[in-house]
Amino acid sequence: MLIAIYGKSLNNYNASPIQRLITKLESAGAELCLHQDFYNIIKEKIKFSTIISCFKDDKVLQRKPSFFCSIGGDGTMLKTITLVGNSNIPIIGINTGRLGFLSGISIEDIETAIDLIFVGKYELDKRSLVRLEAAQNPFGKFNFGLNEVTVHKNDNTTMMTIHTYVNGEFLNSYWADGLIISTPTGSTAYSLSCGGPLVMPDSSNFIITPISPHNLNVRPIIISDKDIVTLRVEGRNDNFLVTLDSRQEIFDANEELTIMRENFMINLVRIKGNDFMNTLRLKLMWGIDKRN
Repeated sequence: MLIAIYGKSLNNYNASPIQRLITKLESAGAELCLHQDFYNIIKEKIKFSTIISCFKDDKVLQRKPSFFCSIGGDGTMLKTITLVGNSNIPIIGINTGRLGFLSGISIEDIETAIDLIFVGKYELDKRSLVRLEAAQNPFGKFNFGLNEVTVHKNDNTTMMTIHTYVNGEFLNSYWADGLIISTPTGSTAYSLSCGGPLVMPDSSNFIITPISPHNLNVRPIIISDKDIVTLRVEGRNDNFLVTLDSRQEIFDANEELTIMRENFMINLVRIKGNDFMNTLRLKLMWGIDKRN
């Protein structure tokens, strides 16, 4: 069984969990293929008992890994998703970061989780993606994201006006610092911090959430992810920022952005008991009440 592994860092906190994971995978008979940059970071401090191969980009998919392992926090998971793309390879998220909302396996449960995964006792949590299309297309073939597309102003002075259309029909002109178009997965991320609602992962929706709107009567709105959202930005500056999950690019103010659901999904490995509602309670303290 070939396991591809991606991570970003090695420190005093995550060194022991990474070693435990490597040791467990090797003892289970897995063949390991590590991202080259990650291997260069850990090779002096992590011991391997088998021959390790490395990869640099998504060409590793040609070797057809059984799983793709993401070691880190949610930011690492978002990068892993660009490597996995439309391959349908299940992603194992090992949380050595802080919140780890997407990386569902804690460092305490590494050995138990790997045992369960190797005997097939896991579920695949299918998550929809958002796709961004624009004439400039600076994101190239990686113009998809798990959490959100966000339009921001490019300085700290004036607001921007974001003219928003749904399926070609005018929705609203948002006078704000920016606008978030979020997937259900992203409803627990940036959108939530801007007052957006929590949405179940399988609800097939987009959430449109303004960032610091200048109108008290403007609130987030939920639409179907079958809808196509078009944005046209107006402001005093000639350009603005667009982020796709953790990646960002500068766009010309004359550029029209088209946002839709991507035509493939991502498979997150989930161990029984780590469902979405349980994660909300444990990691976001959602609904915590001493009376319960």
